[in-house]
Amino acid sequence: MARFGRLVATGLRDVTSDPAALDSTGFWAVSADFEGGMVCARFDDVREETVPAPVPGRWHGPAPEDWTSSLDRSAYTEGVRRVRAYIAAGEVYQANLCRVLSAPVPADADVDALTSLLARGNPAPYAGTIRLPEHGVELATASPELFLRRRGRLVESGPIKGTGRTEADLLEKDYAENVMIVDLVRNDLGRVCATGSVTVPDLCVIEKHPGLVHLVSTVGGELRPGAGWPELFGAAFPPGSVTGAPKSSALRIIEELETAPRGPYCGGIGWVDADRGTAELAVGIRTFWIDRAEGVLRFGTGAGITWGSDPEGEWRETELKAARLLAVASGTYEASGGTPT
Repeated sequence: MARFGRLVATGLRDVTSDPAALDSTGFWAVSADFEGGMVCARFDDVREETVPAPVPGRWHGPAPEDWTSSLDRSAYTEGVRRVRAYIAAGEVYQANLCRVLSAPVPADADVDALTSLLARGNPAPYAGTIRLPEHGVELATASPELFLRRRGRLVESGPIKGTGRTEADLLEKDYAENVMIVDLVRNDLGRVCATGSVTVPDLCVIEKHPGLVHLVSTVGGELRPGAGWPELFGAAFPPGSVTGAPKSSALRIIEELETAPRGPYCGGIGWVDADRGTAELAVGIRTFWIDRAEGVLRFGTGAGITWGSDPEGEWRETELKAARLLAVASGTYEASGGTPT
């Protein structure tokens, strides 16, 4: 099954890794890993349904102290320093440095049960769930970030760069970082959109989300004739906001410094209605996924590093992004009161 906001899809028909299928027919759930793996699942039945209320005892999350990080504080702050050295050497302007958190979960853990908790503890505009255990996909996302929206030939992206607890926390560095990534996304979409059609209707808009604020911009364009999903993914993936600029240099640095694969974190998660020519894919941030081979629940968090970055400040940003969601998953967040216990 798959769930995106109020849309629920059941009745699995077929599964493929070929994005060209998204230009065919039917309703598809899509999970694209940061490393390039893709699962596209077509469903026969799609309906609207409110996310059910959490059922006590249905989700048994890990204890807060059970989470471990692929990069500890020392390793992460050293990674920030190394990114800044690459910036000083002129190899990159900005790179996103991430870490993956892991904690054991029971064999009967169900990501759809976690979805109910997230909907109340951390509501998000691009919340979604894909549960296809036989195909290695069990994830729940509370993503606030739009990767790609399509309405016919029109395509739109909403990169996020800049995070703080409040608007007052946003720094000049955050605004500069956002503009850098907007330029990158403009370039990505420009590779598959008609000449002159790429625009930036919104730049550095402040959005409030549970527990924090983001700077969000909008980049849009019109796909050129003959460009479909394979070409769009080829131009825009992985998302610019979670890679860096230039993207090729940032990806090389990410591979060097990060010690765990990101998987669906920082990938693309969402739905495509091929019959109507519409789609909405989120950047896979604020995302949990189950690794059955290891028997663990995983969650990613990261920050964009620029020359103006402070290593300790970037570590704190990764902690801020993770704190509320880990509390929800661990059962220590009280949605009614809004404070961790």
